[in-house]
Amino acid sequence: MTTAVAAAPTQPGVYRGLRLAAQRVGLLYGWRHGHRIDWNHPTRFTELVQLRKLTDRSPIQTQMMDKIVAKRLAGTRLGEEWIVPTLWQGTDLPWLIPFPAPAIIKSRHGCNQYRVVTAVPDCERWQQLRRAARRWQRRPYGRWLDEWAYRDVPRGILAEPLLGGALPLPIDYKIYVFGGTATHVQVHLGRGRRHRWILHDRSWRQLVRAADEPPPPPSLPAMLEAAETLAGDMNFLRVDFYDIAGRPYFGEYCLYPGSGLDPFAADWIDLELGALWLAALAENPVSSAPTGYA
Repeated sequence: MTTAVAAAPTQPGVYRGLRLAAQRVGLLYGWRHGHRIDWNHPTRFTELVQLRKLTDRSPIQTQMMDKIVAKRLAGTRLGEEWIVPTLWQGTDLPWLIPFPAPAIIKSRHGCNQYRVVTAVPDCERWQQLRRAARRWQRRPYGRWLDEWAYRDVPRGILAEPLLGGALPLPIDYKIYVFGGTATHVQVHLGRGRRHRWILHDRSWRQLVRAADEPPPPPSLPAMLEAAETLAGDMNFLRVDFYDIAGRPYFGEYCLYPGSGLDPFAADWIDLELGALWLAALAENPVSSAPTGYA
């Protein structure tokens, strides 16, 4: 496994920029995890996420982080029935709401930037939503965490129907795929309220026992197959889905789960997932992007 610096271009300015980014990433990583990154011999999933930030520059990854383009990519491979429709897209919400409620408003270019509209808002609430949408677009997302793939995504806003038609937000099923094989399913509960998550293997066994024991969604087999289709031979990709009344929907692609800064429920999980990623890299060192995408 090459180090972040060894994998960098040799131009002095690029090299210096990478060294500074590695210092930023290393300091933040050490603060969150309580230990340093082993740049020369990374073994942890969270370490490999940091290396991806610094060294992986596959152009398709910017498209995958673009919520508008991601729908097209996934719809082409899975079929349009997997895709949540777009009610509206643009850069500035107009004075009057241009789509029906209930709906969810999201930034095109970022993560965790959204507002839920359960009914047509009054004037004051709509102006609050317009101001929030403008704030999201003031700067590129991901810069402070060195998440490169977000950098060139066009800034914008989109609105989608609220899946399920009401709050709470639907359960989020985040599937980890290593070298084309879906291995784990992370279940996110209570989004927007008391958010917590539980990691399962693909057979729906919890890796660490949790108080919540959500049942597997009816469409889990279809989600696992779809995740593998979308990830292709990429060494690692997370693909997110929803299950609404037994029908699966594509959510988004994820290159940097938790930015590699969120600790797992047990330390051995970080090492286990890291071993899967390293094995995929050994099998196909150049698979930083899935094949078959136009």
